[in-house]
Amino acid sequence: MGKLTKNQKKAQELLEAGREYSLEEASNLVKEITFSKFDASVDIDIRLSVDPKKADQMVRGVVSLPHGIGKEVRVLVLCTQDKEQEAKDAGADHVGLDEYVKKIEGGWTDVDVIITMPTVMAQVGRLGRVLGPRGLMPNPKSGTVTMDIGQAVTEVKAGKIDFKVDKFGIIHTSIGKVSFDSDKIRDNALEMLQTVSKLKPSSAKGTYFKSITLSSTMSSGITIDKSSIASI
Repeated sequence: MGKLTKNQKKAQELLEAGREYSLEEASNLVKEITFSKFDASVDIDIRLSVDPKKADQMVRGVVSLPHGIGKEVRVLVLCTQDKEQEAKDAGADHVGLDEYVKKIEGGWTDVDVIITMPTVMAQVGRLGRVLGPRGLMPNPKSGTVTMDIGQAVTEVKAGKIDFKVDKFGIIHTSIGKVSFDSDKIRDNALEMLQTVSKLKPSSAKGTYFKSITLSSTMSSGITIDKSSIASI
């Protein structure tokens, strides 16, 4: 193992090995153990006692984080001409249909979220080969296939994100930035956990939340004491 840097040593001193922290403590500590020169993302990892291979245990949903995620979300709206102005007024970064379908078919995916309408899904559906692996495929369950284009754009810009468990039963998502006040980190994490709690499959066995970890892009993970969160 290489020699620890000064900042790594400081982080080790602040983070007690094997200890579980309350959500409030973790929200403060993640700021203290991050020494990156850029504004690192704050991530949460939630390990659930579900089997994603079973359709009735696939945990997927959307959450509107009260303080957003701390970055500008680039939104593409694929819609008919009569909806274009609505999308632009709501703040969409890119709006159109045929020209963007062609760009995506050519490999362009320089956006964070794609919103579309049920009436054009026949055209959008064929982009699954490009969009699917990048997690960009619009889905009615995440609210990105809708006739209410303006509201969908507004919600995404304000901090609405979608999430789902991976093949290991873990939800991994960003919930803010290290520059956030610790209270905002805590609020966003709590909103995320409460939303996941409400999505517990009836067929899931044992303790639903197996582990919860908070970290930043460049920090070690901070294990959260599940019993300290009364609402999950």
